[in-house]
Amino acid sequence: MFRGGFAQSTVTDLERAEDWYARLLGRAPDAQPMPGLLEWHLVEGFGVQVWSDPERAGRSTVVLEVSDLDGVAERLTAAGIDHGGPQPGGGVRILPLADPDGNRVVLTGA
Repeated sequence: MFRGGFAQSTVTDLERAEDWYARLLGRAPDAQPMPGLLEWHLVEGFGVQVWSDPERAGRSTVVLEVSDLDGVAERLTAAGIDHGGPQPGGGVRILPLADPDGNRVVLTGA
């Protein structure tokens, strides 16, 4: 029945968020389907949306699985995204991040 989905973060400043998420995801958004909405299509049927909604901004959590957590952590450091490095979390390793509005973005992986 379901064929895909999006994780979504709500933000106050779409331009600032676009810069941060582009550095996080390693590229510019794939689409802007309507004003105030950016999309990154990560794998078939799944992606990340960043939505301008100042009243709800900062209350989102996005969890993304990556294949090389240490490599992603190094790339994010080089891209200027602050983090405390990979750490244990719930049976896997995690890399907790916060976007400029305080939305949680948690990367998981080996």
